Amino acid sequence: MDPTTTFLSCDWGTSSFRLRLVERETLKVLAEESSKEGNAATAELWKQAGQPAEQRVAFYLAIVQTHLKKLEEAVKTSLDGVPVVISGMASSTVGMLEVPYKPLPFATDGADLAVKILEATPDFKHAVLLISGVKSADDVMRGEEVQLVGCQFEHSAELQLFLHPGTHAKHVLVQQGQAVALKTYMTGEFFSLLSAKSILAASVEEGGKLADGDNRRWFEQGVRDSQTANLLHNAFLVRTNDLFHKASKAENYFYLSGLLIGSECKELQANIPAGITLAGEPVLVELYRAALQALGIADRCPVRTKTAEEVTLNGQFAVLQHHLHLLAHPEK
Repeated sequence: MDPTTTFLSCDWGTSSFRLRLVERETLKVLAEESSKEGNAATAELWKQAGQPAEQRVAFYLAIVQTHLKKLEEAVKTSLDGVPVVISGMASSTVGMLEVPYKPLPFATDGADLAVKILEATPDFKHAVLLISGVKSADDVMRGEEVQLVGCQFEHSAELQLFLHPGTHAKHVLVQQGQAVALKTYMTGEFFSLLSAKSILAASVEEGGKLADGDNRRWFEQGVRDSQTANLLHNAFLVRTNDLFHKASKAENYFYLSGLLIGSECKELQANIPAGITLAGEPVLVELYRAALQALGIADRCPVRTKTAEEVTLNGQFAVLQHHLHLLAHPEK
């Protein structure tokens, strides 16, 4: 495999691991491997192994190597020399090597993100480009900054919004080719806790799609209700919807989702950006787009959507291009 025409994309989160062999010119995925070997689980294995601190990077790279061998089997050729670009939590305290956050602002072309380059070794025959996260005065993100770069924002004097749904949703304001402000919303985590661990767990049921039956109507009702009453009160309506047989458990699931996503997006009503880019997993992007439509925000500014895979590969490749000379000559 020609190392100059491909790269290895490693998206290494807290709870998941994904490695892709990618063609540079087209960003076509040639082979892919994934597992639940996220950084949290790997950190625990590292702790149990009791190895010296200087072996930590090698310990983590051994996991990458295992998946690399599977990719080589899939494409039936050696991948020696193909650079590995790693984003996500691998640069955090639970990752292979902590790399300090890049303070805001940062360039949306990825030119000035904080990175660490690891040279190829006899045991791991790939140069590694490890991308760190970004911080503001009171907030942080790791992984989403690469996805923001992958959205390919146009230079504009008007404020644009990058919105990444997830466990900890990110809202990043972009202006003049710079990401200038960051806010995290614990929407996904709150939804998980309320729907699985609280008294509301008995009143909701996962499994349906937004388009099924009356799910969208209940989701939109949750979004609207989030604008007119306190979330702590609204959340209890999920229980009474069930007790009074107003909504099915599946419909209630979407009502609760609408309450939380609507609460997250409430501030946008008074501060409509010039444009919104939604980037993430398709199911979540669909919900957020429906929420923005229900709030009338989508009628007041353009909303474009992109998949998590698309923006991750775009962003990693953009950062790689900025550092190719250092990968070839790391001593410089």
